Amino acid sequence: MSTPEAKKLTRPPVVVVMGHVDHGKTTLLDFVRKANVAKKEAGGITQTVGAYEIEHNKNKITFIDTPGHQAFKRMRERGAKMADIAILIVAADDGVNTQTKEVIEILNATKIPFLVAINKIDKNNADEEKTKISLSQSGVMLEGFGGSVSFQPISAKTGQGVNELLDLVLLQAELESFTYDPMAPLEAYILEAKKDPFTGVSATAIIKNGTLHVKDDVHTTSASGKIKGLKKFLGQPVKALTASSPAVILGLDNLPEAGERLFDDSEAEIQSEEKEQKNLKSNGVEAKEKDVINFVIKAQDAGSLEALGDAICALPHPNPEQKTQIISSGVGKLSEGDIKMAISTDAYVVAFNVKTGDAANNLIEAYRVKVFDSNIIYKILEGIEEEFSGHKKQMVEAELEVLAVFNQENNGAQVIGGQVLTGELNEQREVEIHRREAKVGDGKITNLQCSRKEVPSVEEGNECGILFSSQVQIKKGDHLIQRPE
Repeated sequence: MSTPEAKKLTRPPVVVVMGHVDHGKTTLLDFVRKANVAKKEAGGITQTVGAYEIEHNKNKITFIDTPGHQAFKRMRERGAKMADIAILIVAADDGVNTQTKEVIEILNATKIPFLVAINKIDKNNADEEKTKISLSQSGVMLEGFGGSVSFQPISAKTGQGVNELLDLVLLQAELESFTYDPMAPLEAYILEAKKDPFTGVSATAIIKNGTLHVKDDVHTTSASGKIKGLKKFLGQPVKALTASSPAVILGLDNLPEAGERLFDDSEAEIQSEEKEQKNLKSNGVEAKEKDVINFVIKAQDAGSLEALGDAICALPHPNPEQKTQIISSGVGKLSEGDIKMAISTDAYVVAFNVKTGDAANNLIEAYRVKVFDSNIIYKILEGIEEEFSGHKKQMVEAELEVLAVFNQENNGAQVIGGQVLTGELNEQREVEIHRREAKVGDGKITNLQCSRKEVPSVEEGNECGILFSSQVQIKKGDHLIQRPE
């Protein structure tokens, strides 16, 4: 336990690199680490949070790499909250972009000290001055531009200016004076968690205070266990790790959620009621209702799983009254049980960067389960949006039964009478003509009359007269179906 007399030790800064997609975050860390990470990322977009420790001028710095894709907003927020210093990276050939503004909001909300790296200055179309102006217009006042935010022009590709950027990081860390007490209760935060069929649960964490040992009993609100193995970020096994160190932990009984606080026994306050509510929520599966679109989601890790769920829930529905329900989600390969769950609840299946078991594949083919499977998140989201768009085209906004045909001209103009069976029929709208439940053509309602008065629309249950234009001759008993625009 920490005591008033305990000596505070200086700890390395934990630095998060944040910015818009493709502005060079991973390329910067790739150069700093001298490891080829950027080229290995699917689609060239970082899709997991990584923690890396480097040494510069005999001083250690821990970096957190956060994704730039909009679906990973929560992961970026967590990265900021866990870090001591942020580097806002902005491409000189693109300037402030959508996610740049989002990151600026996160930095302002968390009040984390930050620096700016103006990247891609090696490109012919780089405009450093324009980038500085766009930053000031977004509320980031740089040194020399009426503010105090330090900045460094760099090329993450060639390395130009990177050493100077790291110097600024160490200077900021010296000004902030980050310390820790090795004897204090453990304060660490989960970055990511994965489950392997052979090694079990492994979690990546950042230690902010205290010391983590092999055989320590540790807890989060959703997982606990005795540490069976402890590794540094490059995989070397160790017996203990201290503040600012990225740690890979083996031995937890469940997958902890990204962002959870990790305690040791000296300061463990597990909320059993919260755990029970979480279990009830995960077990409470409902059959699909008409106004619900169900999803079963599997992903490579907990952070990606949460980000994907958020992104899917944020997608616009073909019917505004519908809602998304994630009935099952988990980390690891797509199993037979996942597909059975999807079949029984009429759910879509989403598989992000995971394998599919043979038994699951057999069920998918036999029951024609719709699966969105990719190792790039925006490909999955595009697929779901296309599916939703297809649903919209099949939705019935209004339907009318033709009760009488009064006049038909050679030019396609027809006067008909009918009753609106469902919805609200509108004039100047394209409609489908259905005969004996089969589509036979299309037409347009050019005029609507109800009680001999022209009206813009007719509601369900009312009869109306219609001036209709179509090359298909309407017959009594036909149905006109109006789809959403």
